[in-house]
Amino acid sequence: MELIDGKKISQLIKEEIAAEVQSLTAGGGRPPHLAAILVGNDGASRTYVNSKVKACEKVGFRSTLIELPEDTSEDELLEHIERLNRNRDIDGFIVQLPLPGHIDEHKVLITIDPAKDVDGFHPVNVGQMALELPGFLPATPYGIMELLERYGIETTGKHVVVIGRSHIVGRPVSILLSQKRKAGNATVTLTHSRTKNLSELTRQADILIVALGKAEFLKGDMIKEGAVIIDVGITRVPDASRKRGYRLAGDVDFESVKDKVSYITPVPGGVGPMTIAMLLKNTLQAYKANHTAM
Repeated sequence: MELIDGKKISQLIKEEIAAEVQSLTAGGGRPPHLAAILVGNDGASRTYVNSKVKACEKVGFRSTLIELPEDTSEDELLEHIERLNRNRDIDGFIVQLPLPGHIDEHKVLITIDPAKDVDGFHPVNVGQMALELPGFLPATPYGIMELLERYGIETTGKHVVVIGRSHIVGRPVSILLSQKRKAGNATVTLTHSRTKNLSELTRQADILIVALGKAEFLKGDMIKEGAVIIDVGITRVPDASRKRGYRLAGDVDFESVKDKVSYITPVPGGVGPMTIAMLLKNTLQAYKANHTAM
């Protein structure tokens, strides 16, 4: 078993980005600029946004955080988005999800300028991804592809089973893995909560992408020897023996699969760090496009 170290690869990507930013701004030009909108006081969202701000500092980006109260109206949020769309000094921005229940997430996402949609969620970018046209890839699937590529994991002709059909991870990664690309050319089966005989499918998989959101769902008897596992899930599981009162668990029961797999991402430290790294990579891409357009 070899651990796929997302921390190490994400750090390498950040170093590559930092070197490129230094080169691009050596003549006195402004650095790339990423903005984020945070609505409400969700603890996990705040932690994640703060991590993005720190990552920007490390690679030489400018960052702007717009914090709005929980009771911000949908119209007020859309006005903030339109201002960012018009601001030429902002290369890319994100609206941190989830949003409060009174705000329509779909309306928010389609209001974002696709050229600044560095999360890769706008229908234009999703369509460009599906058609293999240039655009921004969703950060988590992008990170998964990068891990597979940098670890030299063969995907051509392999059977990949994706568990989970979300628009954020499952569906886009299934599309990317089926395409003609370095980490691609796979035969992909997309499964979900209504899939019958799921274990029969997972035992056939050469590569498993597990993004279900259920702690330790995938067990050792559900995989074959030598399988590659990408564990996207992260859940707080109560644990009285820990100082914080909980432990972090993935969608895969690590202890029961570790002796059967060839490669596996740990939780934490696997896919998670890659998401922020690929967001930065998308922002650098947006910055280059913005400067070309000027």
